[in-house]
Amino acid sequence: MESKPGSHKLIFEKEGVYLHTNTKRNNQDTTIPGFIRIVEREGVTALEWSPLEDQGKSTPAVMYSKKDENGGDEVANFDPGYEPDWAVISTVKREHERDRVPVRETGHWGAFSLPLSELYSLRRARFALGRNFLVVTSRGGHPLPALHFHRGGTQELLRALRHHISLVPSPVDGRLYLAYPRDSNAASQVGDEQMFDDNSPDIVARFMQDPYATTLGGFSKVTNFFRGALRHPDSAMRHPHDSNSHHAADDEPGFELITPGAELGPRPDVIRGPPLDNWEQFLDAEGRVTDPDRVKQLVFRGGIVPSLRKEVWKFLLGFYPWSSTFKEREDIVRVKTDEYFRMKVQWKSVSEEQEMRNSLLRGYRSLIERDVNRTDRHNTFFSGNDNPGLVLLHDVLMTYCMYNFDLGYVQGMSDLLSPLLFVTQNEVESFWCLTGFMDMVHQNFEESQEAMKHQLLQLSLLLRALDPELCDYLDSQDSGSLCFCFRWLLIWFKREFSFEDILSLWEVMWTQLPCSNFHLLMACSILESQKGELIGSNHDFNTILKHINELSMKLDLHSVLCGAEAIYLQLASCKELPVKVQEVLGLYVPPSSDENGSVSQSCETDWLLSQSEAGAAAAHQSCSYSAAQRPPPTYP
Repeated sequence: MESKPGSHKLIFEKEGVYLHTNTKRNNQDTTIPGFIRIVEREGVTALEWSPLEDQGKSTPAVMYSKKDENGGDEVANFDPGYEPDWAVISTVKREHERDRVPVRETGHWGAFSLPLSELYSLRRARFALGRNFLVVTSRGGHPLPALHFHRGGTQELLRALRHHISLVPSPVDGRLYLAYPRDSNAASQVGDEQMFDDNSPDIVARFMQDPYATTLGGFSKVTNFFRGALRHPDSAMRHPHDSNSHHAADDEPGFELITPGAELGPRPDVIRGPPLDNWEQFLDAEGRVTDPDRVKQLVFRGGIVPSLRKEVWKFLLGFYPWSSTFKEREDIVRVKTDEYFRMKVQWKSVSEEQEMRNSLLRGYRSLIERDVNRTDRHNTFFSGNDNPGLVLLHDVLMTYCMYNFDLGYVQGMSDLLSPLLFVTQNEVESFWCLTGFMDMVHQNFEESQEAMKHQLLQLSLLLRALDPELCDYLDSQDSGSLCFCFRWLLIWFKREFSFEDILSLWEVMWTQLPCSNFHLLMACSILESQKGELIGSNHDFNTILKHINELSMKLDLHSVLCGAEAIYLQLASCKELPVKVQEVLGLYVPPSSDENGSVSQSCETDWLLSQSEAGAAAAHQSCSYSAAQRPPPTYP
């Protein structure tokens, strides 16, 4: 018998399921009580939530991931949490956005309905404040709120869902479940190429909504190859429900809190050292740097005194090779000067008439002129009108467009150049230092933003290994994507610390010690330092974003650097660190590869530990012992 239009069958219902809103107003509650239901309407089974005040009103908005009329994909909006001028995310297709049902406006959620065929994953969690919550991710990446079960009921809901779909637990996080139709073998048949296809219509939206669920969710569907990639090579797979699982005291019977990742040891204390202040001792008679590794270690440990920055920065950024002599460096300056001015004359010789027919160059010039006029104007080198420093800033950026046609100019690059120009006080040297810097970070500015998405994902993996409780809280407030860290990673904290602090920070990070992702450890250090404020003050999405943005110029660089290094040492000393985290830290060496790389990385870790233990004393022996002689890491 066919169902009449509007008829439905109630399969499951649970009261006391709340949404936590993203706004706080004097005349409004910050939580919305409601019902969670499993309902069948016209043959379609759906998961629905509706507030108590909506009882008896119209059916909730139904969300599908579908193609538009022209075959384009509908992509959820993403607010990276910074000023519009930083919007370097690629524009997405929106011609048919009028067809989409608005679900969330000004921080408020309305009733919603998600067909179970569109359910991608469920993640069950519980943070220290008490109540359980579920994070729901749709296949279309539509933003869904965390469902807070104030009166319990997550187990009942999962049991009811299993009558209609298969929920497969992730081998990495027992709280994460992937949803599949009950009558399919999709969990074992999903191809690797489909799972990681960046052209998939919902991959970007899913990533921005919940990078952890998107990535580890994808990994959990896989063959033994990927299962092995997500755990320590020597460790056995831990089933989410084995006897070693951690149990949390809970008023909901049967609720299990699975702590993801390996158990970390104590975090060592780190003491930073004095800055590099004697350059001549590292030069031989012909001017070659005799021990580049030692120089990098000293710079990482304490930075560089201001009087030496102009010289040492040119080595750190690749303008001078470490093995070059005084004479060779003179030749390099002559050749690079000629090359720079040849590129500069290319854009200087373009007439106004020619530029009118070159929209790309015209666009670059417009962006550069706008950014130059607002870059570090508080610094005397760039302050005031008709300042020659502004002219140099403009000319170097325009010349970089000639050097790198494919990338050109993207907003934010002026922030990278200004400290280089300030220190070198030289147009040509600042340009070639910029090219060296951009070699490290150019992917950040590419239109696809794949590198930025990847770094946010890596940051999520690190933070979850370090502090699952903080990650759970951010998830519960729709902040698990860590999009508020976008600006940090894009321009290496340039807007977060004072100008003088940035000079010290960047030279430390240019050493690439102890790993190339030290900037991610910096971000972890900052986030962990704010954990008490974020959770203790019960911040929601909007106030989390506001709080993080207001940290600008309020952070203590010394504390953040010590925290980042301590985090690295803590993770590097963990014997069962997941392979994916090892890869982020540059610690993982495939078993078939040369063992020398592993020895070198372990040696680097031991060197850092020894530096911390000795209070960063001036003299230490270089790390030259073999793997057999190398003692295990110790803590102070």
